[in-house]
Amino acid sequence: MENSAERKDIQRLERPYKWGRGGMDVTMSVVWTAMVAVAVLCGAATGRTEQVAAGAMEGAKAAVELCLGMGGTLCLWTGVMEVMRRSGLSQKLGRLLGPVLRRLYPGEDKRTLDHVAANASANLLGLGNAATPLGIEAAKGMARRSGGRAGDNLCMLVVCNTASVQLLPTTVAAVRGAAGSANPFDILPAVWLASALSVLAGIGAVKLLGRVWRFAE
Repeated sequence: MENSAERKDIQRLERPYKWGRGGMDVTMSVVWTAMVAVAVLCGAATGRTEQVAAGAMEGAKAAVELCLGMGGTLCLWTGVMEVMRRSGLSQKLGRLLGPVLRRLYPGEDKRTLDHVAANASANLLGLGNAATPLGIEAAKGMARRSGGRAGDNLCMLVVCNTASVQLLPTTVAAVRGAAGSANPFDILPAVWLASALSVLAGIGAVKLLGRVWRFAE
């Protein structure tokens, strides 16, 4: 019975959040569909249907060109991340980050901290698409430990993952390169400063608000 209850708790934590009684998933597809519908209705109401159609076609063309331009750079750095993983370099980086991560996420097990370290490694290279699934796995482990509630460690993970320090902002550089920038990586000093300040501010806010919340309880 205990194992059955534990499995149900895990399934509940892994189940996507639902919206409304119909069980519709709250996903970005719903948001984008609503935005498109509103744009079409507004265009029809103002008599600008042709402009809306032309804008949609132009936007679709620009999106395809942007994706093709970014594809090469993203594939390159995703490949670098895979080489790091297979060569054991990412594990070494995780061990290097271990003391810092144990202070930021006290009480977490090794498996969860390994996912956090891999997430941080991907973020350092600016690979948000590779960091996201690793962050989700780490969040699942933290949620199981806290009984499904957003504890201090889970809040810290969300903040650090959102305001991550990036040594190589590859995604932004890929966008700049696709847009015709002559030197896509000339933003490095600004990115280093902005990301470091944002992480420090986020960590400070989590620590402060965590203490305020515990004091209020």
